[in-house]
Amino acid sequence: MGELEAFGDAVTGGLLGRAVEPSAGEVGADGRTHETHCLNCGTKLVGEYCHACGQHAHVRRTLRSLIHDFLNGLMNFEGKIWRTLPLLAWKPGELTRRYIEGQRATFVSPIALFLFSVFLMFAAVETTDVGRGHAPAAVKQGMVAELKNDGQKLAKLESDRAAAARAGKPTNRLDEKIADLRSEMTAINAVKDKNLPATQFSFDGKEQAPRWLSDSVQAAAKNPDLTFYKLQNNASKFSWLIIPLSVPFVWLLFPFSRRFRPYDHTVFVTYSLCFMSLLVVAGVVFQSVGLTTVAGLLWLIPPFHIYRQLKSAYSLSRWGALWRTTLLTIFAMVVVGLFAALLVGLEALD
Repeated sequence: MGELEAFGDAVTGGLLGRAVEPSAGEVGADGRTHETHCLNCGTKLVGEYCHACGQHAHVRRTLRSLIHDFLNGLMNFEGKIWRTLPLLAWKPGELTRRYIEGQRATFVSPIALFLFSVFLMFAAVETTDVGRGHAPAAVKQGMVAELKNDGQKLAKLESDRAAAARAGKPTNRLDEKIADLRSEMTAINAVKDKNLPATQFSFDGKEQAPRWLSDSVQAAAKNPDLTFYKLQNNASKFSWLIIPLSVPFVWLLFPFSRRFRPYDHTVFVTYSLCFMSLLVVAGVVFQSVGLTTVAGLLWLIPPFHIYRQLKSAYSLSRWGALWRTTLLTIFAMVVVGLFAALLVGLEALD
């Protein structure tokens, strides 16, 4: 009978090119289902877990199970994070090498940690407002005038949209303009109501600069606080671009090596950026509580950290790690410049 049942499953599943359609079993008194096929992919169950997709063979449908799943996911991440952070701080090269060589269940993945650390960094900067002063009254008056002007433009656009809609004409373009204008007004209000850097500068080289750049710089000169706010928002949205910008520079340190592939360099860069983001968080916290000197000393850590990570991750000699650290520190400044230029370009497209 077992062989006939297996043959029947093969006919209904494998020969038809698909798994048996999953169907929910009845829920028992223990809150579990008792099906014979995986509810996720329909594969015949053998053991406590589906061998095809990894889902538990029998699921629970109770409120307690949701709480259990939440706590399990939280503790799993927390357990990994406490195994990852000490190595990231003191033995980053070992962490990088062990992850590359396959120890995935032990540590938080570089991408997941990057997203977490970048979110924490921007949250810390936004929450503490470190290094920000009061915007001068003249700048705020300019914002009020700009808001009034934008309000008139918005009313005109909404009137044009209503007329186009009555005439049966497409309104997509007008909708985009209205959405963009409302977004800008929201940004101006946010800047006006916050304490932002009171930066003021002028720009007189419009004829020497490309149009897209000169327009952006003119706008920054006119309203630097709003520009700072927009650039900060763009930086949080596009922070992931630093990874592909950095990888080619790390590759240049090992141009003819067959041992190390782009994957290795990507893991190296991502873990390194995670540490730098968390270092910024520490600096923000120290500065917010008045430990400005300690926050300043943190700037001495990145080259030391890069050296340790390079030496261990790529099994380098002291001299090999030292000259590569020097170059990579210079490359890091180039990457920051490229990233800033990209943010300005994105601002020009808005």
